[in-house]
Amino acid sequence: MTRQILDQVRTGLAASATVLLAAGAVTLLDPAPRPATADGPTPLPADATLTKAGTSFLTAAAVNIDQPVRVAAATGEYLYWSFPAVAGQTSTISATVTLADPADRGGPSTWSVDVFDGLRRRQPCTAGMQSPTGAATDREIRAGCVLRQVRGWAEPWSADPLPGTYFVRIAVTDVPESDLGLPVQVELRISAEVSDDVTPEGGRLDAPLTPTARQGAVLTTVADDSTTAYGAAADAGDTDDGQWWWERLAGWFADRLPAFSSRWVWTTIGGVLAAVGGVVGFGLTRRPRRPTVN
Repeated sequence: MTRQILDQVRTGLAASATVLLAAGAVTLLDPAPRPATADGPTPLPADATLTKAGTSFLTAAAVNIDQPVRVAAATGEYLYWSFPAVAGQTSTISATVTLADPADRGGPSTWSVDVFDGLRRRQPCTAGMQSPTGAATDREIRAGCVLRQVRGWAEPWSADPLPGTYFVRIAVTDVPESDLGLPVQVELRISAEVSDDVTPEGGRLDAPLTPTARQGAVLTTVADDSTTAYGAAADAGDTDDGQWWWERLAGWFADRLPAFSSRWVWTTIGGVLAAVGGVVGFGLTRRPRRPTVN
Protein backbone atom coordinates (compact mmCIF):
# COMPACT_ATOMS: atom_id res chain seq x y z
CA MET A 1 0.00 0.00 0.00
CA THR A 2 2.81 2.40 0.84
CA ARG A 3 4.53 1.66 -2.47
CA GLN A 4 1.33 2.43 -4.39
CA ILE A 5 1.00 5.80 -2.63
CA LEU A 6 4.62 6.66 -3.49
CA ASP A 7 4.05 5.72 -7.14
CA GLN A 8 1.00 8.03 -7.29
CA VAL A 9 2.99 10.94 -5.79
CA ARG A 10 5.79 10.43 -8.33
CA THR A 11 3.26 10.40 -11.18
CA GLY A 12 1.67 13.68 -9.97
CA LEU A 13 5.02 15.43 -9.67
CA ALA A 14 5.99 14.33 -13.16
CA ALA A 15 2.72 15.70 -14.58
CA SER A 16 3.19 19.05 -12.80
CA ALA A 17 6.72 19.36 -14.12
CA THR A 18 5.47 18.67 -17.66
CA VAL A 19 2.86 21.45 -17.35
CA LEU A 20 5.42 23.95 -16.04
CA LEU A 21 7.82 23.15 -18.88
CA ALA A 22 5.07 23.60 -21.45
CA ALA A 23 4.08 26.98 -19.97
CA GLY A 24 7.69 28.14 -20.02
CA ALA A 25 8.04 27.13 -23.66
CA VAL A 26 4.93 29.14 -24.61
CA THR A 27 6.32 32.17 -22.78
CA LEU A 28 9.61 31.90 -24.62
CA LEU A 29 7.89 31.60 -27.99
CA ASP A 30 5.55 34.56 -27.32
CA PRO A 31 7.40 36.98 -24.99
CA ALA A 32 5.28 40.08 -25.89
CA PRO A 33 2.90 40.95 -23.02
CA ARG A 34 -0.79 41.21 -23.86
CA PRO A 35 -2.80 44.20 -22.63
CA ALA A 36 -5.27 43.57 -19.85
CA THR A 37 -8.93 44.01 -20.77
CA ALA A 38 -10.21 44.59 -17.25
CA ASP A 39 -9.28 48.29 -17.26
CA GLY A 40 -12.28 49.22 -19.41
CA PRO A 41 -12.73 50.19 -23.04
CA THR A 42 -9.95 52.12 -24.74
CA PRO A 43 -11.17 55.18 -26.68
CA LEU A 44 -10.46 55.44 -30.36
CA PRO A 45 -7.93 57.95 -31.70
CA ALA A 46 -9.08 61.55 -31.69
CA ASP A 47 -9.33 61.71 -35.50
CA ALA A 48 -11.51 58.57 -35.78
CA THR A 49 -15.30 58.88 -35.72
CA LEU A 50 -16.93 57.01 -32.86
CA THR A 51 -20.00 55.10 -34.02
CA LYS A 52 -21.20 53.55 -30.78
CA ALA A 53 -22.76 54.58 -27.50
CA GLY A 54 -23.55 52.90 -24.22
CA THR A 55 -26.95 52.32 -22.69
CA SER A 56 -25.96 53.00 -19.04
CA PHE A 57 -23.19 54.46 -16.93
CA LEU A 58 -21.38 51.12 -16.84
CA THR A 59 -21.43 50.66 -20.63
CA ALA A 60 -20.75 54.29 -21.60
CA ALA A 61 -18.57 54.60 -24.69
CA ALA A 62 -15.27 56.39 -24.04
CA VAL A 63 -14.70 59.43 -26.23
CA ASN A 64 -11.78 61.84 -26.50
CA ILE A 65 -11.95 65.60 -26.53
CA ASP A 66 -12.77 66.98 -30.02
CA GLN A 67 -13.48 63.48 -31.31
CA PRO A 68 -16.49 63.31 -33.66
CA VAL A 69 -19.32 60.98 -32.67
CA ARG A 70 -22.03 59.77 -35.04
CA VAL A 71 -24.45 57.11 -33.81
CA ALA A 72 -27.60 55.64 -35.34
CA ALA A 73 -30.23 54.97 -32.69
CA ALA A 74 -33.95 54.77 -32.11
CA THR A 75 -36.26 57.28 -30.45
CA GLY A 76 -36.57 56.39 -26.78
CA GLU A 77 -33.08 54.97 -26.27
CA TYR A 78 -30.66 56.34 -23.70
CA LEU A 79 -27.21 57.08 -25.13
CA TYR A 80 -24.19 57.39 -22.80
CA TRP A 81 -20.63 58.56 -23.40
CA SER A 82 -17.74 59.22 -21.01
CA PHE A 83 -14.88 61.71 -21.31
CA PRO A 84 -12.02 62.83 -19.06
CA ALA A 85 -11.76 66.26 -17.39
CA VAL A 86 -8.80 67.85 -15.62
CA ALA A 87 -8.54 70.75 -13.18
CA GLY A 88 -9.10 74.10 -14.88
CA GLN A 89 -11.03 72.57 -17.80
CA THR A 90 -14.27 74.05 -19.10
CA SER A 91 -16.10 71.52 -21.27
CA THR A 92 -18.65 72.30 -23.98
CA ILE A 93 -20.99 69.59 -25.28
CA SER A 94 -22.67 70.11 -28.66
CA ALA A 95 -25.22 67.60 -29.96
CA THR A 96 -27.32 67.40 -33.12
CA VAL A 97 -30.22 64.97 -33.42
CA THR A 98 -31.45 64.20 -36.94
CA LEU A 99 -35.08 63.10 -36.71
CA ALA A 100 -37.11 60.82 -38.93
CA ASP A 101 -39.23 62.02 -41.84
CA PRO A 102 -41.87 64.50 -40.59
CA ALA A 103 -44.52 62.46 -42.43
CA ASP A 104 -43.79 59.54 -40.09
CA ARG A 105 -43.83 61.57 -36.87
CA GLY A 106 -46.87 62.34 -34.82
CA GLY A 107 -45.85 65.61 -33.14
CA PRO A 108 -43.08 67.66 -31.54
CA SER A 109 -40.34 66.08 -29.43
CA THR A 110 -38.03 67.33 -26.67
CA TRP A 111 -34.47 66.06 -26.31
CA SER A 112 -32.18 66.61 -23.34
CA VAL A 113 -28.41 66.62 -22.79
CA ASP A 114 -27.47 65.70 -19.21
CA VAL A 115 -23.95 65.63 -17.79
CA PHE A 116 -22.91 63.70 -14.67
CA ASP A 117 -19.64 63.48 -12.79
CA GLY A 118 -17.97 60.31 -11.57
CA LEU A 119 -20.25 60.20 -8.51
CA ARG A 120 -23.35 60.26 -10.76
CA ARG A 121 -24.16 63.79 -9.67
CA ARG A 122 -25.92 65.83 -12.33
CA GLN A 123 -23.91 68.91 -13.21
CA PRO A 124 -25.70 72.15 -14.13
CA CYS A 125 -25.10 73.95 -17.41
CA THR A 126 -23.95 77.57 -17.42
CA ALA A 127 -24.91 78.13 -21.06
CA GLY A 128 -26.47 76.34 -24.00
CA MET A 129 -29.90 74.96 -24.87
CA GLN A 130 -29.98 71.87 -22.68
CA SER A 131 -33.52 70.66 -23.46
CA PRO A 132 -34.63 71.98 -26.86
CA THR A 133 -38.00 71.14 -28.39
CA GLY A 134 -38.40 70.48 -32.08
CA ALA A 135 -41.62 70.99 -34.01
CA ALA A 136 -43.30 68.23 -35.93
CA THR A 137 -41.84 69.59 -39.18
CA ASP A 138 -38.23 69.99 -37.96
CA ARG A 139 -35.59 67.60 -39.25
CA GLU A 140 -32.84 68.51 -36.75
CA ILE A 141 -32.65 69.49 -33.10
CA ARG A 142 -29.51 71.12 -31.73
CA ALA A 143 -28.67 70.94 -28.03
CA GLY A 144 -25.69 72.12 -26.02
CA CYS A 145 -24.28 72.47 -22.54
CA VAL A 146 -21.34 74.40 -21.12
CA LEU A 147 -20.18 73.01 -17.81
CA ARG A 148 -18.63 74.87 -14.95
CA GLN A 149 -14.86 75.00 -14.76
CA VAL A 150 -13.42 71.95 -13.02
CA ARG A 151 -11.92 72.83 -9.65
CA GLY A 152 -8.73 71.51 -8.15
CA TRP A 153 -10.42 70.88 -4.79
CA ALA A 154 -13.80 71.28 -3.13
CA GLU A 155 -15.49 70.84 0.21
CA PRO A 156 -16.97 67.38 0.87
CA TRP A 157 -20.50 68.79 1.13
CA SER A 158 -20.37 70.77 -2.11
CA ALA A 159 -21.29 69.66 -5.63
CA ASP A 160 -18.42 71.46 -7.36
CA PRO A 161 -17.00 69.68 -10.43
CA LEU A 162 -13.78 67.80 -9.68
CA PRO A 163 -11.23 66.16 -11.99
CA GLY A 164 -12.15 62.72 -13.25
CA THR A 165 -14.50 60.98 -15.64
CA TYR A 166 -17.70 62.68 -16.74
CA PHE A 167 -20.72 61.13 -18.44
CA VAL A 168 -22.95 62.58 -21.15
CA ARG A 169 -26.47 61.28 -21.66
CA ILE A 170 -28.71 62.14 -24.59
CA ALA A 171 -32.32 61.00 -24.56
CA VAL A 172 -35.78 62.12 -25.58
CA THR A 173 -37.86 63.39 -22.66
CA ASP A 174 -41.18 64.26 -24.34
CA VAL A 175 -42.41 62.58 -27.52
CA PRO A 176 -45.69 61.13 -28.80
CA GLU A 177 -46.00 57.46 -28.02
CA SER A 178 -46.43 56.63 -31.70
CA ASP A 179 -42.95 58.09 -32.44
CA LEU A 180 -41.10 55.71 -30.09
CA GLY A 181 -38.79 53.46 -32.06
CA LEU A 182 -38.36 55.74 -35.07
CA PRO A 183 -34.77 55.92 -36.33
CA VAL A 184 -32.65 58.95 -35.43
CA GLN A 185 -29.01 59.92 -35.90
CA VAL A 186 -27.10 61.60 -33.08
CA GLU A 187 -23.93 63.60 -33.61
CA LEU A 188 -21.87 64.65 -30.60
CA ARG A 189 -18.70 66.65 -30.06
CA ILE A 190 -17.03 67.58 -26.79
CA SER A 191 -14.61 70.50 -26.76
CA ALA A 192 -12.63 71.85 -23.82
CA GLU A 193 -10.63 74.86 -22.75
CA VAL A 194 -8.02 74.41 -20.02
CA SER A 195 -6.97 77.29 -17.79
CA ASP A 196 -4.13 77.53 -15.32
CA ASP A 197 -6.50 78.96 -12.72
CA VAL A 198 -8.03 75.96 -10.94
CA THR A 199 -9.98 78.24 -8.58
CA PRO A 200 -12.25 80.20 -10.93
CA GLU A 201 -13.99 82.12 -8.12
CA GLY A 202 -11.77 85.19 -8.03
CA GLY A 203 -14.19 87.71 -6.55
CA ARG A 204 -14.25 89.07 -3.06
CA LEU A 205 -16.94 90.40 -0.75
CA ASP A 206 -16.37 94.10 -0.17
CA ALA A 207 -19.35 94.56 2.17
CA PRO A 208 -21.00 92.20 4.65
CA LEU A 209 -23.59 89.98 3.03
CA THR A 210 -25.84 90.47 6.07
CA PRO A 211 -25.65 93.96 7.60
CA THR A 212 -24.67 94.11 11.24
CA ALA A 213 -27.63 94.68 13.53
CA ARG A 214 -27.60 98.02 15.38
CA GLN A 215 -24.41 99.11 13.76
CA GLY A 216 -22.96 102.53 14.48
CA ALA A 217 -19.81 104.61 14.38
CA VAL A 218 -17.12 103.97 16.96
CA LEU A 219 -15.81 107.06 18.76
CA THR A 220 -12.02 107.15 18.84
CA THR A 221 -11.77 110.19 21.13
CA VAL A 222 -13.65 111.19 24.24
CA ALA A 223 -15.74 114.32 23.79
CA ASP A 224 -15.11 117.23 26.09
CA ASP A 225 -17.68 118.02 28.75
CA SER A 226 -18.15 121.45 27.27
CA THR A 227 -19.56 119.88 24.06
CA THR A 228 -22.35 118.03 25.84
CA ALA A 229 -25.79 119.43 26.31
CA TYR A 230 -25.45 119.74 30.05
CA GLY A 231 -21.99 121.27 29.75
CA ALA A 232 -23.29 123.80 27.25
CA ALA A 233 -26.14 124.64 29.56
CA ALA A 234 -23.71 125.08 32.39
CA ASP A 235 -21.54 127.38 30.29
CA ALA A 236 -24.58 129.39 29.32
CA GLY A 237 -25.27 130.05 32.98
CA ASP A 238 -27.74 128.80 35.51
CA THR A 239 -31.31 129.85 35.09
CA ASP A 240 -33.22 131.42 37.90
CA ASP A 241 -35.48 128.47 38.45
CA GLY A 242 -32.73 125.85 38.08
CA GLN A 243 -34.46 124.04 35.19
CA TRP A 244 -31.28 122.42 33.88
CA TRP A 245 -30.93 120.49 37.17
CA TRP A 246 -34.29 118.86 36.57
CA GLU A 247 -33.24 117.97 33.03
CA ARG A 248 -30.03 116.39 34.28
CA LEU A 249 -31.95 114.41 36.94
CA ALA A 250 -34.50 113.19 34.34
CA GLY A 251 -31.68 112.15 32.04
CA TRP A 252 -29.97 110.26 34.86
CA PHE A 253 -33.16 108.26 35.58
CA ALA A 254 -33.80 107.71 31.88
CA ASP A 255 -30.35 106.14 31.46
CA ARG A 256 -30.90 103.70 34.31
CA LEU A 257 -34.55 102.74 33.86
CA PRO A 258 -35.54 100.31 31.11
CA ALA A 259 -37.26 101.66 28.04
CA PHE A 260 -41.04 101.58 28.34
CA SER A 261 -42.89 99.62 25.71
CA SER A 262 -46.31 98.08 25.12
CA ARG A 263 -45.26 95.10 27.20
CA TRP A 264 -44.87 97.31 30.26
CA VAL A 265 -48.29 98.88 29.67
CA TRP A 266 -50.11 95.58 29.28
CA THR A 267 -48.25 94.10 32.24
CA THR A 268 -49.35 97.02 34.43
CA ILE A 269 -52.95 96.81 33.24
CA GLY A 270 -52.98 93.07 33.86
CA GLY A 271 -51.66 93.53 37.38
CA VAL A 272 -54.34 96.13 38.19
CA LEU A 273 -57.11 93.92 36.80
CA ALA A 274 -55.81 90.95 38.78
CA ALA A 275 -55.84 92.99 41.99
CA VAL A 276 -59.39 94.25 41.37
CA GLY A 277 -60.55 90.73 40.54
CA GLY A 278 -59.02 89.41 43.74
CA VAL A 279 -60.77 92.03 45.87
CA VAL A 280 -64.12 91.45 44.18
CA GLY A 281 -63.81 87.70 44.51
CA PHE A 282 -62.92 87.98 48.15
CA GLY A 283 -65.96 90.15 48.71
CA LEU A 284 -68.29 87.69 46.98
CA THR A 285 -66.99 84.65 48.79
CA ARG A 286 -66.68 86.22 52.23
CA ARG A 287 -69.21 84.78 54.64
CA PRO A 288 -71.19 87.28 56.73
CA ARG A 289 -70.54 87.28 60.44
CA ARG A 290 -73.11 85.57 62.59
CA PRO A 291 -74.62 87.72 65.33
CA THR A 292 -73.35 86.96 68.78
CA VAL A 293 -76.02 85.53 71.10
CA ASN A 294 -75.66 86.50 74.73
